[in-house]
Amino acid sequence: MEFIRDFWTFIVTRKKYWLVPLILVMLLFGALIVLTSGSAIAPFIYTLF
Repeated sequence: MEFIRDFWTFIVTRKKYWLVPLILVMLLFGALIVLTSGSAIAPFIYTLF
């Protein structure tokens, strides 16, 4: 949790707000891959990448 707090402080201090949507999209893609890795729709998800 300290890493997240430090990272948020970095974003606010340096005014790098454009990083927030980028990180959210990467987290969503990661969750999508992890959650669908054992399911029947996994081959269809992997064709997107």
